[in-house]
Amino acid sequence: MKAFITGATGFIGSAVVRELLHEGWKVRALVRAKSNSKNVRKLPIERCYGDLCDKESLIKGMRGCQAVFHVAAHYDLWHADPRVPYKINVEGTKNLLEAALQTNIEKVVYTSSVSTIGICKEKKIGHEETPIDYKYIVGHYKRSKYLAEKEAFSFIKKGLQVYIVNPSTPIGERDIKPTPTGKVIVDYLNGKMYGYIETGLNIIDVKDVARGHILAMQKGKVGERYILGNKNLTLKEIFDLLESVTGKPAPRFKIPYNLALCAGFADSAVAKLLKRRPNIPLDGVKMARKKMFFDATKAVRELGLPQTPVEHSFKKACEWFSSNGYVKE
Repeated sequence: MKAFITGATGFIGSAVVRELLHEGWKVRALVRAKSNSKNVRKLPIERCYGDLCDKESLIKGMRGCQAVFHVAAHYDLWHADPRVPYKINVEGTKNLLEAALQTNIEKVVYTSSVSTIGICKEKKIGHEETPIDYKYIVGHYKRSKYLAEKEAFSFIKKGLQVYIVNPSTPIGERDIKPTPTGKVIVDYLNGKMYGYIETGLNIIDVKDVARGHILAMQKGKVGERYILGNKNLTLKEIFDLLESVTGKPAPRFKIPYNLALCAGFADSAVAKLLKRRPNIPLDGVKMARKKMFFDATKAVRELGLPQTPVEHSFKKACEWFSSNGYVKE
């Protein structure tokens, strides 16, 4: 059996590649010419050079494959050009699903996000059926993922077997970019976290996320969503955990939300003048207004999603960042 995968060189994608190889699959990976392929450099996979915006490269890559794992996405909380996440996440997903239909792919596993899921007002914890109102979604990344998931559902109606997984916040090894959460860990390790705001995230080991992709294909139901998550932690609890793992003191100062928001606006204005990335992404601050807590019970019950203790996951992430040059001594 052969699988075609997008996003193979990235954080989640490279973990999915390893799970597929472990399961005995042959893997053909879509790789952009300028991608950093460090994560898959030594793996026995076939590389197909192309792009989500190049439909012909997708069709070529899928020929002879039985399954597709669409993991690629433009994941960034700041955009010099806000059209980019829509072009890649929405139009790219549409291109991929059209190519899957044309090449008679048997199964597609689509990597969505908990960004497409609302948070219950009563319990303040979201689940797969919690609705979300598009007009209240913060930021171009989250909006683009919401629209991309809509594309996935539309192709299910056209007869394509699509299994949708919604990862929460993965951590672990090979976060080469790093992701926004990985950057928080890197900044912590470099002593650049001076305070915290009252927010929270659902954390899961990236290897468990990858396993969840395989399990969704094996045990999931077409058209169902599965939250791939584990433990809900406040930002303070995350820093306290990092302190226990690294021995480096956690920040004790609680930053009022309005102060963080003002800092975000100010930094964005300076960044625009200096034509640089903001150090405090405004969308990230706005997202932090709510604790992004989610319930992964459905995936654990129906798929058998692993629940690696997040303490181990943080330790692996810290060790990987430290041994790969992200931490200044």
